[in-house]
Amino acid sequence: MAKILIVDDAAFMRMMLRDILEKGGHTIVGEAENGKVAIEKHKSLSPDVTTMDITMPVMEGIEAVKHIKAADPKAKIIMCSAMGQQNMVIQAIQAGALEFVIKPFHSERILISINKVLGA
Repeated sequence: MAKILIVDDAAFMRMMLRDILEKGGHTIVGEAENGKVAIEKHKSLSPDVTTMDITMPVMEGIEAVKHIKAADPKAKIIMCSAMGQQNMVIQAIQAGALEFVIKPFHSERILISINKVLGA
């Protein structure tokens, strides 16, 4: 299964995602609370998939996606956000995200998105 980096400023959201993903058979290789930390951890951990929140302090998710994709064009990133507005989805996809999942999370939807970006 996949090695996953979870990026979200809310600890309870990271915990919820960790629980869903581990139950789905995946390994969580790291967590980050903002986009700046996410960029550093993505470089050092080389995850198969990164889940990325959009609205975070220090550096927002879409900005972090741009940096990660510039350094690693093959990076597989799934955006996760409570804000399902059309322009956010478009910005995330333009930045390089492959999928977009709306909070609150549905376990099945998250796992389907992970499998989709992995090509399973």
